[in-house]
Amino acid sequence: MDFNFYFIVAFLSVALIGSHAALPSEIYWNSVLPNSPMPKAVKDLLYPAEWGEDKSTAVNVGHGGVGVHTGKPGHSTYVGVRKGGVTVGTRTKTGKPIYVGVSPGVNPFVYLYAAGETQLHDDPNVALFFLKKDLTPGKKMNLNFYKTENGATVLPRKVADSIPFSSDKLPEIFSKLSVNPNSKEAEIMKKTIQECEDETTIKGEEKFCATSLESMIDFSTSKIGKRVEAISTNAENGDKLKEYSIVGVKKMSRGKAVVACHKQAYAYAVFYCHKTETTVAYKVSMVAADGLKEEAVAVCHLDTTAWNPKHLAFQVLKVNPGSVPVCHFLPSDHVVWVPQN
Repeated sequence: MDFNFYFIVAFLSVALIGSHAALPSEIYWNSVLPNSPMPKAVKDLLYPAEWGEDKSTAVNVGHGGVGVHTGKPGHSTYVGVRKGGVTVGTRTKTGKPIYVGVSPGVNPFVYLYAAGETQLHDDPNVALFFLKKDLTPGKKMNLNFYKTENGATVLPRKVADSIPFSSDKLPEIFSKLSVNPNSKEAEIMKKTIQECEDETTIKGEEKFCATSLESMIDFSTSKIGKRVEAISTNAENGDKLKEYSIVGVKKMSRGKAVVACHKQAYAYAVFYCHKTETTVAYKVSMVAADGLKEEAVAVCHLDTTAWNPKHLAFQVLKVNPGSVPVCHFLPSDHVVWVPQN
């Protein structure tokens, strides 16, 4: 069976969302992790809001491809399988699909990199970094729990594995995903692949780029066992910066390794996952000045000695590598895996 067959079969299942039919990735999660609830960050990638808001969700199969429509004018999600390749994106009012959001700088969760010149001013991650001493009830912080700009969703493993993911296959990748090789989207996708291929690591860290939910599950459980819990930030404030007060802090890991998976800029959901031995994860309850209550996930890195001295966190917090533990909240579409207590 060829790539197009698997792609069509996988996405025909979208039409069954209204009847609560499980997708392949969800079935795999439940089989491997029957005692671990799926966090909101993962559910949102499996079942995007525009696929479930309206009972008019439908799948049309024809010579032009497979179109998944929700009945929401100007905002239908489209998955095209045709002779020219595969289109995965959300159509805007102009009819043009958005493949990949433009990132303002280097990935701030890869600690080998220095911050870009404009990143301190333009990157929403700036507000997420803080010192461990500030992780205490009563502390006020200005935060923006944004989601990755492109809104790319999860592909089933059979589909993801059939699409190359390497620098030496870029022409084939762009062809399959109907991306213009000279576009900004292509440039960003190329950078994401290069970050994933970079074999340089920080001492004690193991990394892996997961191109499907199944592969993210496999990597995480292979590093910290199957008695795990996946947690994510559950916040709804969109792209607004708000003042929050911390009202509660719960430690989720106790001196054991954790795996953090950060969503990347790509045409479909790709996660940069890394296992670290000196990281502690927390669930943080907070309330905004307008009364909105949120639950966020924070991770604190106890040893930053090997980080790039010009990393974004050090520039924001005005501290040096290895001097103090550095913490950050997770954006709403990132996931941390911790051993179950």
